[in-house]
Amino acid sequence: MAKKSAAKSPITSSLSDADRDITGKALQATLVDLIDLHLVAKQAHWNVVGRFFRDVHLQLDELVTAARDFADNVAERTAALGVTPDGRARTVADGSGLGSFESGWRQDEQVVEAITANLGEIVRRLRARIDELDKTDLVSQDLLIGIASKFEEAHWMWQAQLAKSS
Repeated sequence: MAKKSAAKSPITSSLSDADRDITGKALQATLVDLIDLHLVAKQAHWNVVGRFFRDVHLQLDELVTAARDFADNVAERTAALGVTPDGRARTVADGSGLGSFESGWRQDEQVVEAITANLGEIVRRLRARIDELDKTDLVSQDLLIGIASKFEEAHWMWQAQLAKSS
């Protein structure tokens, strides 16, 4: 049986093949994390209860919107480089580095703790990818820097809800 050859991409890239591969992997990993973050935040949104339900519920909606918008930007950047973005459920489940959010009702403080941890992790992972892209693609690096900046701000705001005054 003849071996099927890989189809040539209909989208050309301004990057070398090696730089495109490194950049594509960093963007794909970011896409997976962003899709998972949006799903985790939506799961939390549906299941949060407690005294500060409304505030946390609305803040989760903001996070969902940001994660979805950033995921779209990353997927489109990936495609622009001639790499096919993959946001399928199995790909996200197998590739995300974020913590899971268990099913069932969660107290508002538990939700804030889980979201804070996930935002901290996504920022850590973004910063590592920003370093990777320093030599391969400054445009993609700039995209990830912008996302990291927004999520660092969100991380601070979520952390502030857990802070105890001295």
